[in-house]
Amino acid sequence: EVTVNYKHGLPVITLMLPTRSERCQFTVKPVVTTVGAFLQDVQREDKGIERAEVFATDGSKVSDETLMEVLLMNDFKLVINNTAYSVSPPVKDKLSSEHATEMEDIKSLVHRLFVALHLEDHQIRKERELLQKLDHLKGELLPLEQMKAKIMDSADAKTSRLLWVGLALMSTQGGALAWLTWWVYSWDIMEPVTYFITYGSAMAFYAYFVLTKQDYIYPHAKDRQFLHYFYRKSKKQRFNVERYNKLKDDLAEAEESLRRLRQPLHLRLPIQEISDKD
Repeated sequence: EVTVNYKHGLPVITLMLPTRSERCQFTVKPVVTTVGAFLQDVQREDKGIERAEVFATDGSKVSDETLMEVLLMNDFKLVINNTAYSVSPPVKDKLSSEHATEMEDIKSLVHRLFVALHLEDHQIRKERELLQKLDHLKGELLPLEQMKAKIMDSADAKTSRLLWVGLALMSTQGGALAWLTWWVYSWDIMEPVTYFITYGSAMAFYAYFVLTKQDYIYPHAKDRQFLHYFYRKSKKQRFNVERYNKLKDDLAEAEESLRRLRQPLHLRLPIQEISDKD
């Protein structure tokens, strides 16, 4: 027989240990003790217990994460090895509304203390997981960063060469127009030529706007040409830009989580004001 009694406000479960053939009492803390923790205590007390489970009266298994406070509200079955015990917890007297409110406040305070005491272990475990994730992401990013640096150097060199070629062509055009104007022909002949060259340049700039939906601004045009060379080189070198960006986002997210985790507790958790009740 398994009995449940209350001593000093705490439930005491008395049961027979199968190997030692003696009755043993287990005092549980219903607010923080789970069914799984209670069953582990029973198995630690008697090493001969190979199976310890709790079932509801309808035959459904009770989860190990269920609090003992919830379990002791109704009848249940305790199975030890191959023996099933029907347990009927005593009905607790109904508390007055004021006393019930005080008990709820005490339970809430005990729960917050329990969380605070185990917060450091959780923080250390979470920090270790984040550090391992950071090392893994940095290991994957290292070869991609090296490949990206080479591709960027190549794209930047080609863009610079293109700018210098443009300057050389403009200088050549200006010199040719000046030579034709003062040494070969007169300004009356070259004026229509320069007009159509200017009009053609305006058409080229407008075509650039139609194709790119952007004004022809030299820094923007340079960046656009740089990206063109970069993606073309990346495709040739089989550099996965999407995977690189995904790894960079994951790395930034992990670093931000680690930074928040290492902040002082009062900066991460909202301040809970506890007022004394009369």
